[in-house]
Amino acid sequence: MVHSMPNMSSTAVMDDDDFDVRHSSFSAYDPNRLSEDGSPPMLSPWNQTCSPFTKSSWHNLDDNFPKNLPQNGLIGSLVREEGHIYSLAAKNDVLYTGSDSKNIRVWKDMKEFSAFKSNSGLVKAIIIAGEKIFTGHQDGKVRVWKVQSKNPNNHKRAGSLPKLMDLFKASIKPSNYVEVKRNRTTLWIKHCDAISCLSMDHSEGLLYSASWDRTFKVWKVDKSKCLESVKAHDDAVNSVVASVDGIVYTGSADGTVKVWKRESNGKTVNHVFVQTLLNQECAVTALAVNKPGSVVYSGSSDGFLNFWEREKKKLTHGGVLKGHKLAVLCLAAAGNLVFSGSADKNIIVWKRDGPVHMCLSILTGHNGPVKCLAVEEDKESSSTGSEKKWVVYSGSLDKSVKVWSVSEMANNLHEMATMQQNGQEDNSWDSIPSVKYSSDGSSV
Repeated sequence: MVHSMPNMSSTAVMDDDDFDVRHSSFSAYDPNRLSEDGSPPMLSPWNQTCSPFTKSSWHNLDDNFPKNLPQNGLIGSLVREEGHIYSLAAKNDVLYTGSDSKNIRVWKDMKEFSAFKSNSGLVKAIIIAGEKIFTGHQDGKVRVWKVQSKNPNNHKRAGSLPKLMDLFKASIKPSNYVEVKRNRTTLWIKHCDAISCLSMDHSEGLLYSASWDRTFKVWKVDKSKCLESVKAHDDAVNSVVASVDGIVYTGSADGTVKVWKRESNGKTVNHVFVQTLLNQECAVTALAVNKPGSVVYSGSSDGFLNFWEREKKKLTHGGVLKGHKLAVLCLAAAGNLVFSGSADKNIIVWKRDGPVHMCLSILTGHNGPVKCLAVEEDKESSSTGSEKKWVVYSGSLDKSVKVWSVSEMANNLHEMATMQQNGQEDNSWDSIPSVKYSSDGSSV
């Protein structure tokens, strides 16, 4: 079981040099490496060889967990021995988990509901779109799965992106080849390196895939076709987020956050570069946008969060949130909250109140870097009309998933005093008390 760390201060610098990347400009992109070679995550000391054929050893450790939880507290812990958690997706109380074991596990009511296995490739991203599940892999492929309506615990492989027939047709025309590093060419409709992120524009039926090959690609889901490939950055694209009004955001190891605008002309789809929001030395590791598209967040390898506010279709820099001591690895936005997971093993819950962001609480308990987050609205709180609550899933390289209950109206709300806003900065974070919740559900 993952134990709490009640004696660890929220401002303590971690001793784990493997994840001290505050001043790092580490790039995942290597022009002399193909995706089928050992990529950085595969060479991580957190990785160990394990069999994908053995039954998962996930188990619920909290069957007897007290029901009277604090406003922000742990609901349960799921621990597995088959691989480190790299991706999560949740919808209608069903949780999908992806790891380096090549298995995708499905969970319902804190118990294993189903599982399906990919042929190859660490599962780096998962998207749920109706009865289809899209998974992005280390080998550069997007795999498609379909949930059987008569038997929802049965997931059948429905193909991959791009389709084999499309690859064959495209290979005939020399104009479909683009030059990549290592003095070689490849078809523009396929990624030539690991997929880092997936995002979905559900209204338009468009899937976006970002890759370490410096591009993001646009797929028409109902036709399983690649509509466009955009050479977006000078280094690995670590995150892509589709927002409202055809706006797409990308973040890269080159230290930039870019904005793109989708333009459609009949069957043709083009994404036009709009502006660069951020240009820094540290790698951009994660992006998140709230549902209305009014606030954009980016996390970096220096542990900071930048945010921009969109008003009248214009984006202005709102400030910098400073709370983590190591790299921010994942972000998720829900309601007025934004969640940041870090290599410092903590999850910070931020609340936006007008132009001000506050630290709502710090969720502790993971024994490894927090690699991925997923958030769902707590249906129980929405049906009763009580204070709004969210169910937060956090996946870590400690091979565990933790499930948290987070309220937007929690007490002990502390203003984030190190926010850099309107050109002013106050470095007094260390003197501000914060509410921490450990893996036993208690405040520490």
